[in-house]
Amino acid sequence: MAVLDADDPRAVAVTAAIRSGDVSALQELLGARPGLAASWIRQEGEAAGTRSLLHIATDWPGHFPAGPEVIGVLVAAGADPDARFVGAHRETPLHWAASNDDVAAIDALLAAGADIEADGGVIGGGTPLADARGFGQWRAARRLVEHGARTTLRDEATLGLLDRVRARLTGAAADTPDMSRTPGADDLDGAFWGACHGGHLATARLLLERGAALDRVGYDGMTPLDIAVATDADGADDVAVWLREQGARTGAEL
Repeated sequence: MAVLDADDPRAVAVTAAIRSGDVSALQELLGARPGLAASWIRQEGEAAGTRSLLHIATDWPGHFPAGPEVIGVLVAAGADPDARFVGAHRETPLHWAASNDDVAAIDALLAAGADIEADGGVIGGGTPLADARGFGQWRAARRLVEHGARTTLRDEATLGLLDRVRARLTGAAADTPDMSRTPGADDLDGAFWGACHGGHLATARLLLERGAALDRVGYDGMTPLDIAVATDADGADDVAVWLREQGARTGAEL
């Protein structure tokens, strides 16, 4: 496995071709340098780490021109769709596409055989779905669910999958993976926070009725009211109004 420094001319050329969507130039580079598709690029300083070319294709902000075609060319030339970033975390390219709400890249990676349940995400070491949900990348999260990603109670609440939430709370889905355990207080609180993050009023109401804490502090010191006010999700304004009616408080007020 070749590891190239980010300023190596080969790394510069292939990165430029990937990010510009120049498929012809990319094919020419890969054809002239057997093994390049499976090589890695090492970056120092800001965003330090070693990443595959598929990570380059799904790096922030994503949505690069001809992204699916670039991914297909790289995989056909030997790139591993489940390659792991080497650095502060172990995310796969699918994690990065999910974090960027890049649905086209998600489709291309899954078509190439990427593991939809790969762990190692920034959000709790979890799956691409956990990253998409945690970062509020709603289209990516829903596409991963459409592709069959397993969901937790928090995923379901954050995405407003009310039927799944009800089934989990009532035990009606006990024979489904990850649904055999009765949700505890922490599960309910996390799911309630997630429902407020996602702007799903009906789901939030149900979880509060089932015992979720109204003011449980979650990510970055934010309460459910804080995240409902901060998020840009559809329905979040209605959730924030309802939370205030219930007597919810912000972190600063607690």
